[in-house]
Amino acid sequence: MIRVDMTVDAKGLSCPMPIVKTKKAINDLQPGQVLEVKATDKGSKADIKAWAESTGHQYLGTIEEGNVLKHYIRKASDHETKGEATYSHVISNEQLAEKINDDSVVIIDVREPAEYAFGHIPGAISIPLGELEDRIHELPKNKTIYVVCRTGTRSDLAAQKLTEKGFTNVWNVVPGMSKWEGPLDTAQS
Repeated sequence: MIRVDMTVDAKGLSCPMPIVKTKKAINDLQPGQVLEVKATDKGSKADIKAWAESTGHQYLGTIEEGNVLKHYIRKASDHETKGEATYSHVISNEQLAEKINDDSVVIIDVREPAEYAFGHIPGAISIPLGELEDRIHELPKNKTIYVVCRTGTRSDLAAQKLTEKGFTNVWNVVPGMSKWEGPLDTAQS
């Protein structure tokens, strides 16, 4: 049995709210204590893991109980934490809309497959954040990569990961699909 020091209920909430609630709660814990985050958003598994890695907190794992995901994070000590980074190369939805037909551009959509299926930027490649590490070899390092999600949170984490892996021309699209007014495709590709 996992000993938990605090539980956060993020059931029924979608990105970025499970992360927002996790960030707030982790601040109330002492180093070494364990936070349990209950969520129903399938994307929260990759989101919380990536956020924990980017801040130095230890992602312990996730247990699925029915449709509820129970995420466990151990709060890092002060010398283990990293300042939460925000990716510095940001582009607006409107700026991206002007570039979607450019052959030197690759658009990566890091939302979950269901989110992608109900509407994505034409030509965007679906690589959910949780699969990015395993599928990074599919991406060309010689092209400009624009990363999009629903609000800019997951895409921020993905852009940081791509940069860590040697990609040099990566941009986070903000505010992302929640405010996208450009063309939409619903083809299952």
